[in-house]
Amino acid sequence: MSDAASPVLPLPPSAPRIHRNALVRWIGRTILRLGGWRMEGAFPDLPKLVLIGAPHSSNWDGVWGFAVVMATGLDLKVLGKDTLLKAPVVGPILKRLGVIPVDRKAAQGVVEQAAQMIRGADKFWYGLAPEGTRKVVEKWKPGFWRIAKAAAVPVVPAYFHYGRRTIGIGAPFELTDHYESDVARIREWYRSVSNGKNHDA
Repeated sequence: MSDAASPVLPLPPSAPRIHRNALVRWIGRTILRLGGWRMEGAFPDLPKLVLIGAPHSSNWDGVWGFAVVMATGLDLKVLGKDTLLKAPVVGPILKRLGVIPVDRKAAQGVVEQAAQMIRGADKFWYGLAPEGTRKVVEKWKPGFWRIAKAAAVPVVPAYFHYGRRTIGIGAPFELTDHYESDVARIREWYRSVSNGKNHDA
């Protein structure tokens, strides 16, 4: 758990880090404090994983999530649109925050590109929303599961509880060969946490 002086959780030894100066960390903590946000749970002591955030119901999820990245120094990689990353002002900022472009037209596809990045690194945390949209959906897209399986890494669930202003991190889920049963286990865990900004529990 985080202590009273900080709204964020400490990073364990195996987590990938990126150097962020004291000012950047202070900005991240200040954004969270001004918004009234804190973290609960614990970051897993793992060098590689796929981190999912659900439900993804608002662009504010990205604001609070990037504030955590800034405050902790966590090196979390997420997908971004090529157009955003090419923007003269926003692009460089997003790249420094861990946003990476993926060639959706490449022959091997997004899943294999992401899996290759994870397999080829000593430490790599890859984050994405399993719904693939900010709309309420009945079924998740299987991309996160396929990436984790191809890279042979666990899935770690995270959530935004807007009612309690809490960002939670759950324990890792080791995947089986059965997508439906794995997703059922993960979604059962999510039933005890927030349903997002636009449809809170």
